[in-house]
Amino acid sequence: MTKPEPIGGGIVVYTSEEHRFGTDAFLLTEFSHYKEKDTAVEFGTGCGIIPLLMQKSRPPKVIYALDVQENAVAQLKAGIKASGVPGIVPICADLRELWDGAPSGQCDLVLCNPPYQPPGSGFLAENDSQRIARHGLFCTPEDVCRSAAKLLRFGGRLCICGRPERLPDYICAMRSFRTEPKRLRFVQKTAKDMPWLFLLEGKLGAKPFLQMEPPFLMYENGSLTAEAAALYTNGQEETS
Repeated sequence: MTKPEPIGGGIVVYTSEEHRFGTDAFLLTEFSHYKEKDTAVEFGTGCGIIPLLMQKSRPPKVIYALDVQENAVAQLKAGIKASGVPGIVPICADLRELWDGAPSGQCDLVLCNPPYQPPGSGFLAENDSQRIARHGLFCTPEDVCRSAAKLLRFGGRLCICGRPERLPDYICAMRSFRTEPKRLRFVQKTAKDMPWLFLLEGKLGAKPFLQMEPPFLMYENGSLTAEAAALYTNGQEETS
C-alpha cells in the first residue's frame, strides 16, 4: 500500500514499505548542485524522492528517473500526478542496459544513491524489492560508473551517496570509466562521530584533483545544525 507524503512546495511523494526515502536523498540532492539548464538522470529512483525534491526550487530542464522495478516507477508516476510537475520522465529499465532513446553523451548530471550492501553481505531483506534496493543485485559500482559514462557529455558530473567503507570501490570504478573524482564530503551525526555517509562527485574526462569539503554535521548541541535544517526547508513555500 502506498501513501502520500507532502514534502513542501506543493510536492507529494508516494511511499510504501518497499520504496521509502531518508535523509541521504536530501543530502545527495543538495550536494549535486543541479542547475536549471541540466539534462539529468537518476539511477535507482525508488519512490522518486530526488527528482521530486528538485521540483521545489529551480528544477533541471529534464530529469530521467530510472528504476528496474515497476512498483517503484508507479509510485513516482503517482507523485508526478499529485504534484502537477513537468520535467520528470519515469523510466522502467535496467541501468546496466539503459533504455531505447537514452540521451547518450548529452547529460550534464547523473545521480545515484546506490545499494549500500554488496551482494551476499549482511542480512538479506525480506522481499525482492528490498533486496534489490539494499544489496546491489543489479547495481555494482562498475555498473553505475559505466552507464553514467555512456550518458554524460565531456565534463558532465556523476554524484553518488554511499557508506564510507565502499568509497574505494566507487573511486576505482569512476576512474575505470574516465570519470575523475573531483569533490568529496563526509556526513557525520556530530563532530565527534565517525562519518556514516560519503558524497562523491566525479567529472567525465577531467584531470586529477580531489577537493575535500568540510564535513556535513547533522547535529550540534542536541539540535539540527542550520545546514541540516535547511535540507528540509529549502524550496518550501513560505507561510505567514
